[in-house]
Amino acid sequence: MLRVLITLFGLLFILAFAGVGGVLFVFQSFGRDLPDYHQLADYEPPVMTRVHAGDGRLLAEYAIEKRVFVPIRAMPKRVVNAFLAAEDKNFYSHQGVDFLGVVRAIVINIKNLGKQRRMVGASTITQQVAKNFLLTNEVSWERKVKEAILAFRIERAITKDRILELYLNEIYLGYGSYGVATAALNYFDKTLDDLTIEETAYLAALPKAPNNYHPVKRLKDALERRNWVIGRMLEDGVITADEATLARDQPLAVKPRSETEFVAAAFFAEEVRRELADRYGETELYKGGLSVRTSINPAFQKIADTALKDGLRAYDRRHGWRGPLTQLGDIDDWQKKLAALPPTQGLAEWRRAVVLGLEENAAAIGFADTTVGTVPMSEMKWARAWAEGEKLGPSVHRPSDVLKIGDVIAVVAVAADKNSKPYPPDTYTLEQIPEIQGALVALDPHTGRVLAMSGGYDHERSQFNRVTQAMRQPGSAFKPFVYLAAIDSGYTPSTLILDAPFVIDQGPGLPKWRPANYTKKFYGPSTMRLGIEKSRNLMTVRLAQTVGMDKVADVARRFGVMDNLPVQLAMALGAGETTLLRLTAGYAMLVNGGKKITPTMIDRIQDRHGRSVFSHDVRSCEKCRAPFWINQPVPVVPDLRPQLTDPASAYQIVSMLQGVVERGTGKRIRSVGKPLAGKTGTTNNSVDAWFIGFSPDLAVGVFTGFDNPRSLGRREQGASVAAPIFRDFMAGALAQAPATPFRIPPGIRLVRVNATTGLLARTGEKGVILEAFKPGTVPTGESQVLKGLTSGIGTPTAGTGGLY
Repeated sequence: MLRVLITLFGLLFILAFAGVGGVLFVFQSFGRDLPDYHQLADYEPPVMTRVHAGDGRLLAEYAIEKRVFVPIRAMPKRVVNAFLAAEDKNFYSHQGVDFLGVVRAIVINIKNLGKQRRMVGASTITQQVAKNFLLTNEVSWERKVKEAILAFRIERAITKDRILELYLNEIYLGYGSYGVATAALNYFDKTLDDLTIEETAYLAALPKAPNNYHPVKRLKDALERRNWVIGRMLEDGVITADEATLARDQPLAVKPRSETEFVAAAFFAEEVRRELADRYGETELYKGGLSVRTSINPAFQKIADTALKDGLRAYDRRHGWRGPLTQLGDIDDWQKKLAALPPTQGLAEWRRAVVLGLEENAAAIGFADTTVGTVPMSEMKWARAWAEGEKLGPSVHRPSDVLKIGDVIAVVAVAADKNSKPYPPDTYTLEQIPEIQGALVALDPHTGRVLAMSGGYDHERSQFNRVTQAMRQPGSAFKPFVYLAAIDSGYTPSTLILDAPFVIDQGPGLPKWRPANYTKKFYGPSTMRLGIEKSRNLMTVRLAQTVGMDKVADVARRFGVMDNLPVQLAMALGAGETTLLRLTAGYAMLVNGGKKITPTMIDRIQDRHGRSVFSHDVRSCEKCRAPFWINQPVPVVPDLRPQLTDPASAYQIVSMLQGVVERGTGKRIRSVGKPLAGKTGTTNNSVDAWFIGFSPDLAVGVFTGFDNPRSLGRREQGASVAAPIFRDFMAGALAQAPATPFRIPPGIRLVRVNATTGLLARTGEKGVILEAFKPGTVPTGESQVLKGLTSGIGTPTAGTGGLY
């Protein structure tokens, strides 16, 4: 008997030794070249980057996997317990592999043989983390062994809470949901804290196979699996029997996630995206979980979009009808044909319709939804045929002069005619997507923060941003920088400059350069102020020649308008190229007293942990952090902006630009009723039209022109195309703002002078204005007229330059 026992124990010992040896061999064989599990300690799952407007509202989200990361300490206990009950009840007691769970799974699967039941698994949460983060989804016993080995190693390297945090934030739960927080939003439109027991149980039922438990397509299976999880939660004692019964009785009701409200600023958002990608790279942008606060003012942006669209549409209507969107041919089965057309980009609030009939005074139209309407004759009278050169064809007398049956057109509902006479219901006006493009940008002139940016008529139609990407000639909008060079050289707004023919010989074989005023007239000696108010080209060229184009180029460089302006006289008329953003920032530096600013769209960036990694405002102010108020003086924040020019010189330019609005080429801006200043710009042949201007605390630039440059039309200019857009924006943006006057720097004297001669005004004299002078520059008598020289000095570039 003793020998038998010894033999039996010997066999058991040999088997145990062989088993241990086998396990060690497996660990040695399969444990080689496994992925580095230490990385999980510092692993951060991909999280979306969120970009916010200046008021905190959401502007854009950038992500590959839309995930909301929730730290384990912030995860509701009910959610944690539900997933542990469903996936790994012994999670906090095993060492990576649950051997009891494995045995139980084997026994259950043996019992279920032939019963057509789903096989029960035994993978722990740690094993699932090993598979999801470090291995593939390959179904093989080899992967299961590697999974177990890694699970043991992971348990020794990082805490249980960290493993659970990785799992709950990484798992895919269907409906495009990565992590439990996103799943709660996508399935139930709730945060984790608001989930009920049955909702939490359903989410915990999903990790194994989300598609098998789809809440709509496979509702029965989804309910069975949910109720099974509720039972497991009851077994584990995390809910009571009454709670379990009540939860099982509840229907599985999913609720679509509420639409996220985004601020509409597509051009601005794309510029921010580009800047973030350049600064941090695409990986950090789409996976880094950055929180970005931008400078955009949503109210200003809405006004900017509306003003730009209205202005471009108004120009487009002035230049006629270019034809329908397309033609259906015959109108048999027109509803299906219309619905089958590809989407028309740029329609916005307009609708697409087909012309079904033409009467004497109206056109009958139909929509893809089978509704019908009419376009009265009065709403298509503008649609004279477009002709090359932006000319118009014959007047419209009947609808058939404009439309044909089968034409697909853009329309929008209209309630009354231009005389406010009501129309019948279902009345529409004929519309046309403008071919002209444009842009508007608004800046805070003191900080450079971009408050509004409309880079084109419609971002869906064209993503090219004409605020930052379009290099165009500014024309006369460049002239203030020529005049600033003169002011800095000792001239005054009352300096007389000869307005007379100006001819330069450009050299052998080249034609003589003869710049001209827009009016083709000459006005004799005129003040510098009058030269900029009326945008006189001949005066500007003479002034630039006298001051020196090298000084003009230096001013353009310092103010960021152009980096390397050629030293040629034609450049004084705006023949160089720049962007709307740079030119508007240059004007902003005039109104802020000559302080350098850098346009910026991003105020602050925080990483996924809430640490600030970028701030536009780099000023330090230790006294601003006082914990409480004890009647201490208000802290003084240092002004770090470099001074680009004498504040008095900057104000003199501002004052002259205010005259442009009050008496000059920008007169139509006066209707805003607030102190404003600015300058029109029109290039040769009216190819580009600009208006750049400002109030004391808001700088705004408008550009209009065709993407493939061509004339805007014979009578079109900055005053007729761009200025109305500027006016409408300022009227909306400043509607609730007080009428703040421009700030006058120390040392400036305001003196009454004759607006025509620039001399001191006499008592009772008419045509008197207040002129701004630096100390010692007030005119005391007759002054010399600046005539310039007609020579080859400062050779122009032929055929370019500003007009008006």
